[in-house]
Amino acid sequence: MDDIQFKIIVADPTHKPYAKIITDEMEESAKARGTGIAKRTPEYIETKMEEGKAVIALTQDGTWAGFCYIEAWGHGKYVANSGLIVSPPFRKYGLAKQIKKEIFQLSRKKYPESKIFGLTTGAAVMKINSRLGYIPVSYSDLTDDEAFWKGCQSCVNYEILMAKKRENCICTAMLFDPQGDKHHVEEIALRDDFKTSVKLFDRWVRLKKFVLLKMKMPKTGGLKLF
Repeated sequence: MDDIQFKIIVADPTHKPYAKIITDEMEESAKARGTGIAKRTPEYIETKMEEGKAVIALTQDGTWAGFCYIEAWGHGKYVANSGLIVSPPFRKYGLAKQIKKEIFQLSRKKYPESKIFGLTTGAAVMKINSRLGYIPVSYSDLTDDEAFWKGCQSCVNYEILMAKKRENCICTAMLFDPQGDKHHVEEIALRDDFKTSVKLFDRWVRLKKFVLLKMKMPKTGGLKLF
């Protein structure tokens, strides 16, 4: 593996030229995974850069490598680290973990009293989140801000979310509570058998997806097409 050095910094207006590249890769990545995301426009990403609520990863020659941004909900009571994306050529360097750490620290700096949450379908993201102090929670523990849930409309699994009355979906909810028992969470995340736990989580996600997707089965058989 080549030794590539990344510069991970708080994004600012000078990084606006990368906005279209970032949103295009977000969309392509979601299609490849067969999952959905709250679709964002380049203009939205540019706003996050202007507000200093995003981090961007670049190689030493200025090539875009990764990105993530902050969204605040419920008047700042809840914060989400959203849109984590790594450019395909740089996905074997542990960059996602580095970006998550930086955006988490930025979130704690800007919103020290806020709960930080995320929705994920990936075991790797769960592992990263767990090491930062997140724990799996029910959907009822997340923000009830309608603007947040409206963003799920562009997800291919939105029908499942609404059918379950926003109480469950294919994504797993995780939450960091600054008032929670952080040390206990870290102890769990660093256990020697954590890798095994992640594998079990990955199997559980696949089972959950299979069960919930059965809701899309029409009476005549076969999957509905959306």
